[in-house]
Amino acid sequence: MKNTVQNIPENLIYEMVKGKPIYYRGYKEYLNGKKQLEELMGSSYLQSLIITKLVFLLMSNLNKEYIVLTNEIGLKFKDKGWRAADIAIVETEKLKGVKKTNKYLDVAPKIVIEIDTKAELEEVKDSFGYFHKKTDQLLNFGVEKVIWIFTDSEKIMVSEKNQAWQILNWSNNVEVMDGLNINLASLINLE
Repeated sequence: MKNTVQNIPENLIYEMVKGKPIYYRGYKEYLNGKKQLEELMGSSYLQSLIITKLVFLLMSNLNKEYIVLTNEIGLKFKDKGWRAADIAIVETEKLKGVKKTNKYLDVAPKIVIEIDTKAELEEVKDSFGYFHKKTDQLLNFGVEKVIWIFTDSEKIMVSEKNQAWQILNWSNNVEVMDGLNINLASLINLE
């Protein structure tokens, strides 16, 4: 029996692109009773370690002009779509007047940092295209820089609008913003 969008619970939607859902990786196993919901939404130890170390580094080094948001913050677009971000660095000034509610943020962060994805990529024709499309959508939304950290390949992709995208190793220094660099291998003590 093929599942249709109508009978798949909304809590299995990871992101929405132009009204079309992208589900959490493993959602079919959940529907078949083989996985719990928490298994789909949880992060691995390595992903959690990276996020924790990055958030601590960012909060220790950025001034009060910026706020660091995490926990898969939802970013809402005008085209019936939204994306999740592992880490979003937002200018504090942009958040003045934004109500603190249980709604997704419709303000573009300055920087978005992503660690892998929880999206079900089996149903995407070009799985690498998922990363490109999400990155393009974030940049077109007004994000200045998108940094992808891939745990399996130990690579980092750095993308800025109208600039050549870079693929780097974890041992390379990567500028997050304003002269603040990270060396992921050192940050999580791989070297």
